Amino acid sequence: MEFSKRLDLFGAEVFAALNEKRRALEAEGRRVFDLSVGTPDFKPSAHIMDALVESAKDTDNWKYSLHDKDELLDAVCAYYKDRYGVEGVGRDMIMSCRGTQEGMLWPLMALVDPGDLVLVPDPCYPVFQNATLLAGAKCAYYPLTAEHDFLPYVAGIDPEVADAAKAMIVSLPANPVGSVGTPEVYAQIIEFAREHDIVVIHDNAYSDIVFDGPAGGSFLAYPGAREVGVEFLSLSKSFNVTGMRLSFLIGRPDIVAAAKKLRGQVDFGMFYPEQDVAIAALTGPREQVEEQRMMYQERRDALCDGLEGIGWERPNAHGSMFVWARLPHGRRDSMAFALELMEKSGVIVTPGASFGPSGEGFVRMALVLPPERIREAVAAIAAAGL
Repeated sequence: MEFSKRLDLFGAEVFAALNEKRRALEAEGRRVFDLSVGTPDFKPSAHIMDALVESAKDTDNWKYSLHDKDELLDAVCAYYKDRYGVEGVGRDMIMSCRGTQEGMLWPLMALVDPGDLVLVPDPCYPVFQNATLLAGAKCAYYPLTAEHDFLPYVAGIDPEVADAAKAMIVSLPANPVGSVGTPEVYAQIIEFAREHDIVVIHDNAYSDIVFDGPAGGSFLAYPGAREVGVEFLSLSKSFNVTGMRLSFLIGRPDIVAAAKKLRGQVDFGMFYPEQDVAIAALTGPREQVEEQRMMYQERRDALCDGLEGIGWERPNAHGSMFVWARLPHGRRDSMAFALELMEKSGVIVTPGASFGPSGEGFVRMALVLPPERIREAVAAIAAAGL
């Protein structure tokens, strides 16, 4: 028996390798600081957990959920108006999905045919590349570099490549590089998409984790965005419900309808108790979200100040729950560095090369430990003599 050649598109899973090494260190009794995976250590609010319990008691909610409830769609519309100042979002502009990681596949499969080009940021969250490949398309990488503050620089994209591309994936605040979009950058992206007839797919997972300035916003708030694209709204990081995979595709109705048509072939929709959890999150108080933002910023400061204090270049970290750090002393092999760092210090980071070719020479660190533990991790890195 031969398996599909589709499996050959993907290499070894770096997080699995890091986790295996972490377990080995813990079995030896070693002290470990795991900064590799971006799973929040904060807890969901009580009203969100209560919504799940109460909804699960209703036996009618255990049937196939063949549609998104009107209450859920209306909650998304109201959230966009209240949180982002985006008016006019209608029910036909919304589709629920099981996290952006799964959801990204649906608009891509609806937009591209085998061999088509998709513009993908480099470095990027690996699912952007993987979903593109699963859809049968080819990745045309556009680099996120220090020269341009790790932001998309559309003027640097080859016009012939742009004309051939069907879609462009954008993610701001950006995982892994920590950059935050500006009005100027969004305006350039929207004009670029119009000029080259490209659909923009914007991942907005970290709009509530933005530092040193105004609160994060929405791509759809910018003039012309609704005509050229769609956006993913994720509740995972803002409301600490990562395991429930609550996400929404929002934007141009024809793109959303096409994605719904494909998704409907393999999925009966979001479980009704999960829909009720999403409603509770979207309509409930948001004080905890702001408190978390400030706690993430305190962690960011502890890590960036600490690394700079031991001789590293100050990392890029303006938003998201990640810090993007250049390897010290001119080192380039991020995987070798990450393994050596883990062995000598117990600090686990993700090698930058796992996020794309431009990630080599960097590591990503997740802000998933309290400030005092982060300072201990920095001290362990310093003691490792790297």
